[in-house]
Amino acid sequence: MHFGKSHLEDKREDLRSHYGKIEKTAGVTALRIAFCLLLVVLVCGAGLVIGAVRGVIDSAPDISEANIMPLGNASFIYDADGNQVQKLTGAQGNRVSISIEEIPLDMQHAIVAVEDARFYEHNGIDPSGIIRAFVVGVSHGFHFTEGASTITQQLLKNNVFTDWMEETRMQSFKRKIQEQYLALKLEKTLTAEGENAKDVILENYLNTINLGSGCYGVQTAAQTYFGKDAKDLTLSECAVLAAIPKAPTAYNPKNHPEKNQQRRDKILNNMKEQGYITEEEYTIAMNDNVYDRIAMHTQSQAESAPYSYFIDEVITNLINDLMVQKGYTEVQAKNVVYSGGLKIYTTQDSYMQSILDTEFQNPENFPANTQIGLDWALTVEQADGEVQNYSKEMLQLYFRNSDPSFDLLFDSQEEAQSYIDQYKAAIMQEGDTIVAERSSFTPQPQACMTVMDQRTGYVKAIVGGRGEKTASLTFNRATDNYSQPGSTFKILSAYGPALDLGKITLATVIKDEPFNYSDGTPLQNSDLTYHGDVTVRQAIINSINIPAVKVLTELTPKVGFDYLKKLGFSKLSEEYDVIQPLALGGITYGVSDLELTAAYAAIADGGQYRKPVFYTKVTDSKGNVLIDNTENKATQVFKASTASLLTNVMEDVLEKGTGVAARLDNMHAAGKTGTTNEAKDLVFAGFTPYYTAAIWATYDTHAEFPESDREFHKRLWAKVMNEIHEGLADMDFETSATVQEATICTKTGLLARSSCPSITEYFAVSDLPTERCRGHYTAPASTPTPTRTPSAASTPQATPTPTEAPQETPAPPETPADPPSNTPETPDTPETPDAPSEPDTPAEISEVQPQSEESGSSE
Repeated sequence: MHFGKSHLEDKREDLRSHYGKIEKTAGVTALRIAFCLLLVVLVCGAGLVIGAVRGVIDSAPDISEANIMPLGNASFIYDADGNQVQKLTGAQGNRVSISIEEIPLDMQHAIVAVEDARFYEHNGIDPSGIIRAFVVGVSHGFHFTEGASTITQQLLKNNVFTDWMEETRMQSFKRKIQEQYLALKLEKTLTAEGENAKDVILENYLNTINLGSGCYGVQTAAQTYFGKDAKDLTLSECAVLAAIPKAPTAYNPKNHPEKNQQRRDKILNNMKEQGYITEEEYTIAMNDNVYDRIAMHTQSQAESAPYSYFIDEVITNLINDLMVQKGYTEVQAKNVVYSGGLKIYTTQDSYMQSILDTEFQNPENFPANTQIGLDWALTVEQADGEVQNYSKEMLQLYFRNSDPSFDLLFDSQEEAQSYIDQYKAAIMQEGDTIVAERSSFTPQPQACMTVMDQRTGYVKAIVGGRGEKTASLTFNRATDNYSQPGSTFKILSAYGPALDLGKITLATVIKDEPFNYSDGTPLQNSDLTYHGDVTVRQAIINSINIPAVKVLTELTPKVGFDYLKKLGFSKLSEEYDVIQPLALGGITYGVSDLELTAAYAAIADGGQYRKPVFYTKVTDSKGNVLIDNTENKATQVFKASTASLLTNVMEDVLEKGTGVAARLDNMHAAGKTGTTNEAKDLVFAGFTPYYTAAIWATYDTHAEFPESDREFHKRLWAKVMNEIHEGLADMDFETSATVQEATICTKTGLLARSSCPSITEYFAVSDLPTERCRGHYTAPASTPTPTRTPSAASTPQATPTPTEAPQETPAPPETPADPPSNTPETPDTPETPDAPSEPDTPAEISEVQPQSEESGSSE
């Protein structure tokens, strides 16, 4: 063995070399393993990222379903002649979409120059823009404030990803990936479909963007700021609008012209540098005093006026119809009305509407002692934090403690305000804060009126009150107020049904005498007198109460009630209103002026009832018909003969009865008056061969009209209807072929001979007697033979032979039909009986002069 030094060194070197190799091998292996692990991690990570991105992309909306069109467009309302009368807008719905051909090239280039300079070059996303935004963000401490979204991406964000303002950071990241994917796919798809992708995208973008002042899209903005259509915008005006979308409030040209001008100048410079405009065009636009024009146009614009009463009803009816006919929820219906881009064609005649509006605002048409009514409410937060509400009723109660007659009617608005101030001083304590207060001052008495075309059911004009209308969709007295209709109901509930069923004729005699309701309550006429035997015609002309109630009592209130339901009265209660006072309009919940108009329109149109219609057709934003109301089907309620008879007698109401003040100068007219107990409501409903109208007058406080003020509503009705019919041919009412004039014997009810006491009247042919009375000739008494006392001085004279008139004794007349019993049999259905009743045997007819006060009181 060798144990020398050299040998040991060799051994040591060998060992070192062996361990070195092992270490080296181990290191290389470890590096290989680490690299492999890193590669696996990277691959897995990449796979996860790719999978996640793929999942995000797969969950993106299908571009074929993604709606890139604006989500809301203004709706427009048109009158019967096609004239625009109202624009409706909702949140983000003040928009009128137009085609790219109607958008000036300057407007297109201005928005491109400032929002997406490479818009015409990229395919939906701009890689260089993304890199630029990333670099700028990193250089500013990872604050990424510069956007890289293209116009295509912005369009998708606004119209597809509509909830982006409420996103979390992760949701925002996901949405941006989907935006970029869909931007590429959208442009590719549009191109594959043969569309000009850039034009389609730009058109929808310019119709979508928020341009301040509640304007969405360039057309609405052009009209708002410049009073012109977008197609007429100048270069400078286009640049002004293009400056707004970056911050619609901050760059609003009306409120912040200086800030808008700074951005406008930048846009014009960009357009020049990008070759869209020449140096000369740039100079002209820069020198344009555009902001003065905006200010002048803003000053000339009147504040947005509240919707009219007619528009209120159109909106209310349409929302209800969308819910009932189309199954929309209330929210959906409102959204489509205000932001669905609808075109709503109404029945309104603007000329008639202007007549109603003018006459109802003319104080000369109302009582001279017009007062001011008060509607008031107050909310107060007290010092201890409790919230207290106060109302006009509480104010009234406070002042009634010292003045029991205090009724919320004042001689002036200033007087009304003084009472408000007194009450507030009494209830407010130190530390109290007013949270909200509402005051409304309206002239009193109030009135409303509806005009309809009876042949179609189309409402032509409506006014829901007098005085300034201060808000949209407010209380409409013509449609929302339900009150007792007084004697206008006599025609609809008693006389009309009884004539229709052959229970009476216009010649039927009814005894006007003391009469009690079935519960013992006495009934009176408004003149507090009785008129004896009166015909139905006389009872209607003079609006006598007792005959009307007698007719309904014999007919039974249920029959009258059923007729009223067919005439469209919606709030009648079968539980409470099937009663005798129904004949006089004594009902629980009342009727509206609109309903009363439609009921009388049924008489005017031969007994056919049509539901009142405020619009004829509604189309969606693409022109498709959404609702069609043009065919308004009629329901036959009264026979044509009944309608003719009622019309004929109601002509006499205006000629010589209670409606003389409503007589027209230029047209045949018929109608009926109505007055409720204590003259709290004044009503008149009437019609011409052209139109039907009902007017209603009342105090909102339910005060009584003084005797001197109980005719003004009839004169106002006549004034309005005279103007409406100006220039129209005066026509008589068409008489039904089933109505015939005849003279009957008042003793037998049969066709009269010359010797009969008789009356000439119009009858339904089915109610005419077929036999003629045999006459009522009575032979005169024979002349007695004169006698004389003999006298010496007398000279004898010849005694004349008396001539006996023939004593023809007429044969007894045939037994006339019995008068209707007190409790007639009620038919199952009140339309038309198989065989009409024979006419009543009239008693002696009493001629009754027209009364000055109509008898429309209801219980």
